[in-house]
Amino acid sequence: MPPPTQEPLGLHISRVARQLQRAFDEELVHVGGSLSTWVVLATLKGQQHAMQRDLAARAGIDPATMTHHLNRLEASGMVVRTRSPGNRRNQTVELAPAGEALFARMVRGVVAFDGRLRQGLNEQETDAFRATLDRLAANVSAVTAAT
Repeated sequence: MPPPTQEPLGLHISRVARQLQRAFDEELVHVGGSLSTWVVLATLKGQQHAMQRDLAARAGIDPATMTHHLNRLEASGMVVRTRSPGNRRNQTVELAPAGEALFARMVRGVVAFDGRLRQGLNEQETDAFRATLDRLAANVSAVTAAT
């Protein structure tokens, strides 16, 4: 079988995704955050006083990994965890003032990055691109579910 004439689509997407992820993370580091911090704070911002396990599920992060992230964020004063009086194993999490400030800086960085990323694309192209990515994800999910 001869080699493909073009790079396989999955490999191309993987390469571009890594490049974009590195650039996105660099933007977040520039404003004092990181990708993992963004995921946790952005998820928490949409769900104040969240139960830790619910926060992990909503962010799509393993609960043990979420615990690690929250330990780091709590130690740096970004979040506050409070044990539930009725069940000491349950903890609610909320943004501390320092976490609110970091989130605001990161939002500005995310918006700036998104603007650069969308340069030269109109809304229709962006919508079509999102639809294509969703279709690719659905195709992979269908293959995974069938095996």
